[in-house]
Amino acid sequence: TSMKKFFLATLLLMLASSSFSQSFMHGAGLTVVGSTTGQGSNSDIGFGEGFYYFPRFNFVETEALSVSVGVPLVLGISATTGSSSYYDQYGNYYYNDNSSVGFMINAPLIVNLNMGRGSTKDNTKKFGYFVGAGFGYHHGDFLVDATDVYGYSYVKSTSSNVYGPAANAGVRFGVGRKHRNIEVRLSYMKGINENKPHIFGLAGGFNF
Repeated sequence: TSMKKFFLATLLLMLASSSFSQSFMHGAGLTVVGSTTGQGSNSDIGFGEGFYYFPRFNFVETEALSVSVGVPLVLGISATTGSSSYYDQYGNYYYNDNSSVGFMINAPLIVNLNMGRGSTKDNTKKFGYFVGAGFGYHHGDFLVDATDVYGYSYVKSTSSNVYGPAANAGVRFGVGRKHRNIEVRLSYMKGINENKPHIFGLAGGFNF
C-alpha cells in the first residue's frame, strides 16, 4: 500500500542520513599495561608504561551517538618478573628466567559504540562513555636476565607476537565548549597463541 511504501521510504531515508554522516576523530595520552601468563612455577607478571594514539573513524553518527572503528595504538617500555622453567630444545638444560625488560606494541582493531560527549564533533554534552570489542595484536622484544640449573647468570634476547580478542570501555569528560574531552579507558586482550597472556590496560588522554 501507499502508506507502507511511505514508512519504508522514511526509514531508508533516516538510515541513509545517519550512515552518511561521518567524521574522523583522534586522541593521545599515557597508558599503563599489565600482563599475566601461566600459573604456578611457570608464571610471569609484567607491567609497562607508554604512550597511546587513538585514531577512529565514525561511520555512523546521530545527535546522541556514533559507531566508530579505530586502532588504539600503544607504544611502551615493559618489565616482567617471575619464573619460566623449561628444558631447552635439546633437553639438556633447565632454565629459570628471573626478569626481563623490553619494548612493546599493542594494536587492536576496535569497533566502539560512543554515547554523549566525544561521540561526534557536534556533541557538547558534559559527559560521555563508550564500549567496544574487536581483535588485537601485541608484540614485545625483551632482554631476559636468566639463571640456568648450574647457577650461571646470563642475558638473552627474546620476542613474542600474540593475537586474540580484545575489548575496551571508558568515560569522557568535556573540556571547553567544543567536542574536546578527557578520556579514561580500560582495555583487555586475551592472547590465544604462544603463552596465552591476559593483557590489561588503563589509559588517560585528551581527545581533539
